[in-house]
Amino acid sequence: MSKPIKKPTAQDKYYQHGDSMRKYLRSLWIAHGRSTKGQVHVRDAIDVKRTMHIVGMCLLPALFFGMYNLGLQAQLAIVDGATAADTWQTALFNLLFPSLTADSGFISLLAYGACFYVPFYLTALIVNLAWEVIFSRMRGQELHEGFFITALLFSLILPISTPLWILALGLTFGVIVAKEMFGGMGYNFLNPALAGYAFIYFAYPTEVAAIGQFVAVDGYSGATTLGLAATNKLSFADVSWIGALSDPLWWDAFWGFTVGSVGETSTFAILLGGGILLMTRVADWRVVAGVFAGMVVTAIIFNYFGPAKNAMATMPWTWHLVTGGFALGMMFMATDPVTASYTRKAKFAYGALIGFMTILIRVLNVKLPEGIMLAILFANLWAPLFDYMVARANIKRRLKRHGL
Repeated sequence: MSKPIKKPTAQDKYYQHGDSMRKYLRSLWIAHGRSTKGQVHVRDAIDVKRTMHIVGMCLLPALFFGMYNLGLQAQLAIVDGATAADTWQTALFNLLFPSLTADSGFISLLAYGACFYVPFYLTALIVNLAWEVIFSRMRGQELHEGFFITALLFSLILPISTPLWILALGLTFGVIVAKEMFGGMGYNFLNPALAGYAFIYFAYPTEVAAIGQFVAVDGYSGATTLGLAATNKLSFADVSWIGALSDPLWWDAFWGFTVGSVGETSTFAILLGGGILLMTRVADWRVVAGVFAGMVVTAIIFNYFGPAKNAMATMPWTWHLVTGGFALGMMFMATDPVTASYTRKAKFAYGALIGFMTILIRVLNVKLPEGIMLAILFANLWAPLFDYMVARANIKRRLKRHGL
C-alpha cells in the first residue's frame, strides 16, 4: 500500500525557497572567487567636508602663483607701453601700494593680482552659496561644502577681465541646470563649473574669448600660447616632443610665466597639487593616466598624419601638456568622483576619451582651441555607459567561469 503524499509544510517551503535563492545569487555572483583574509573592517574618517578641504588646499599653489603671475603680466604689459586698468580694482590697489611700475616687487605683484581675483572669487562664492542654500531649504537637506570648490574652479578657468555679471550668470546656469535639477550633490552627471563655462563661452564669446581679457591692463592684447598656435602664429613643424624641453618658452609655460587664466598658467603648481590629490586617493590615478595617455597617443598620430599647415596638428604632446587648461582639467576636473566613471577599467576608458577629444577639438576647431573643458563634458555623458559595459563584461566572464 502506497504511502499518502505528504503536503509540504511551511518549513519545507522555506528551505526550498532558500535553495532556489542561493542558486540564483550564485548565478549572478560577480565578485572574486577568493575569500577575504586579514582585516575586513575599514574605518575611514573621510567625508564630503574633508574631501573638499583637501581639494581646496591642493589648488592653493596654482591659485597663489596665478595671482602673482597676473600682476607680473600686467607689469610686463605696462613696460611694453600699456596703461594700468582704469577700474575700481586698480583704485583699491593704489590705496595700499604705489602704482604698478617696472620696479614693483613680489608683494606688489601678488597684491595687484589679488585685487582683481579675490572679488572675482567672492562673487562666484556668494552666487553659488545662495543657490545651494535655496535648494537645500526646498529639499530639507543638509548644506554640503562642495559649493566653495565649484566656485573656486569656476573662477580659476575664466579670464580675469570677464564682467562679474557674466560670471554670476554662468555659475547660476551651471549650478541649477547641471546640478540642482538632477537632485543636487552626488546626483549630477555633468561638472557644474564646466557646464557654466560652456554656457557663457557660447552665449558671450566676445566677452570671454577675447585675447585682451587675460591681462589686467588697458590697451594691450595678450594672446595665450594656445591662441597663437590656433592662428598659426607659432610653428611646431620642426619641433620634436623632447626637443620642446630645450625651448625656454616651453619652460616659461611649464612654470607659469605666460598669459592665461589665473588657475591654468602654472603646470608645475597644478601637478604639485594634483600629486597630493593622487597620494591622498581623493583623485584616482587611473583617470589621470587615461587622460594623459589619450592625449599623447592622439597628438603623436596628428604629428605624423595631420596637415602640416595646421600648427595645432604639428604641436608635440609636451606642448599640449603645458598650454591652456589641460593640466588643470586632467588633475582636478576629470577626476571629479561624481561625474567620472566608477569601475576601474571604465576609468581608463573615460580618461582616454577625454585626452582624445581634447586634441581632436584643438586641431579641428580653430575657433575653440581650448578643448579640455568640452572634452570633459562630453566624457561625462559616456561615463555611465562605460560602467555598464564593464559590469556586463564582468558578469558574462564569471558566469562562464562557473559554467552557468
